[in-house]
Amino acid sequence: MSVVPAVVLHDLSFHWPDGTPVLTHVSGAFTAGRTGLVGANGAGKSTLLRLIAGDLQPTGGTLTTTGTVAVLRQDVTRAEGTLADLLGLTAVRAALSAVEAGSVDPAHFDVIGDDWDIEERAAADLAALGLPTDLDRAVRTLSGGEAMLAAIVGVRLRGADITLLDEPTNNLDLPTRRRLYDLIDSWRGTLIVVSHDLELLNRMDSTAELRESALTVYGGPYDDYRAWLATQQEAALRAVRTAEQVLRREKRERIKAEERIAHSQRQGRKDRENRKFVPAAINDRRNSAEKSQGSRRTAAAAKEEAAREAVAAAELKVRDDDAVHVDLPDPQVPRGKRIAELPSADGRTQVIQGPERVALIGANGVGKTTLIEALLPQLTVRHGYLPQRVVLDEDATVLDLVRDACPHVAPGEVRNRLARLLIRGAMVDRPVGALSGGERFRVALARLLLADPPPELLILDEPTNDLDIPTVDQLVAALGSFRGALLVVSHDVRFLQRLGLDRVLELDGAKRLAVTDIGLGG
Repeated sequence: MSVVPAVVLHDLSFHWPDGTPVLTHVSGAFTAGRTGLVGANGAGKSTLLRLIAGDLQPTGGTLTTTGTVAVLRQDVTRAEGTLADLLGLTAVRAALSAVEAGSVDPAHFDVIGDDWDIEERAAADLAALGLPTDLDRAVRTLSGGEAMLAAIVGVRLRGADITLLDEPTNNLDLPTRRRLYDLIDSWRGTLIVVSHDLELLNRMDSTAELRESALTVYGGPYDDYRAWLATQQEAALRAVRTAEQVLRREKRERIKAEERIAHSQRQGRKDRENRKFVPAAINDRRNSAEKSQGSRRTAAAAKEEAAREAVAAAELKVRDDDAVHVDLPDPQVPRGKRIAELPSADGRTQVIQGPERVALIGANGVGKTTLIEALLPQLTVRHGYLPQRVVLDEDATVLDLVRDACPHVAPGEVRNRLARLLIRGAMVDRPVGALSGGERFRVALARLLLADPPPELLILDEPTNDLDIPTVDQLVAALGSFRGALLVVSHDVRFLQRLGLDRVLELDGAKRLAVTDIGLGG
């Protein structure tokens, strides 16, 4: 039985109003089921979701969808208003209230549709996930993880044919992530998920990668896709080596042909010099030979050029993903220096001393971010803070923002340092408002890492939010070069495992802070 695509892209292109291209001539399709959409930050994943949702219109090509579309955006946790607003139930609740008050306006019945019990169903779904059920509660009173999970409940309640989730596990603690995984496992209809959460990606039916405006769809979860891709890359490298061997052979053959032709031409000149009279028949044969030699030269050159083009074509199939190589300023933090003190409700204080690397974990809503924000004004050491919700001047360029943090460093050197953090080319001169979520994070991180003088303490609150898998690798590499103290708040276990932590501190619901051993160090 054939599978009808739910989303079809044909020669799809999208440029920002200033002409900056995001997607160029993309073709492909998403079918029913769960698909994980991956790709480097800035590849256009979030833009593609906005195109599918109808928030943006293509500047070229076509995009068609089968059925209704609901979307969960990256910035959903920054929403204002009430829990009902976050769930997308405000209009339905208003219509229900109007009908209960005696309205017979058909418009109200159209808004309600079959959702007469929507408030009860919403409360039941929220309670099942351990979330607040007061629909009039302000979103700002929820933790980031609670807001994210509630928004996903709202998307599920709306029952769209096609659902788009953009980084749904951001800010979720491990127990909450597991509840989300259960929701995903039972999801009906078409689900497209942009995520860097490997466990979530490995629960998908298919994996789609957006890379350099090409959409590759693989019928399996992320790990299977990576294994298939590794096999493809091995084959591509073999093809390059084979093409290079052919090129070397054709180059040798062309040189040999040139040598034979040169020898023949030298001999011909000698014959002409030694003979005053050359019979016409011999002269005709010589002219014919010279024409034949010219043909051989042309053929040899053509074969060499074809081999060169084959090498170039083979090399295009080999990925050359850059890695972070950065030599960060040394804050020269003595091992005995008292960097920060984290208070605990039981009267004990956890001290960060010298260039320690410490992780702070705990369930959603226990107050990890609140603890950090209370710590900041008490710090007496140079420090850099990267909050969950990065706010940058939308109109400022990347170069201007980073130079603000290191005003005594020459612009050319700032560009060089940014390039080593893979922030380079046209991106350096673009306004922040034109960057993707992951690109903004890299700029915010660059402001901290490249600050002059350098921070003695770096505090990162959920730093892997919005980051694709390669960028998380780059973040680990950059932090590996940082020689000051590090305090990281994160629910991303795989990320924490790679930081070489000295300690893991857990904050519980009673605001008690204690060292825990959950296998994250080293």
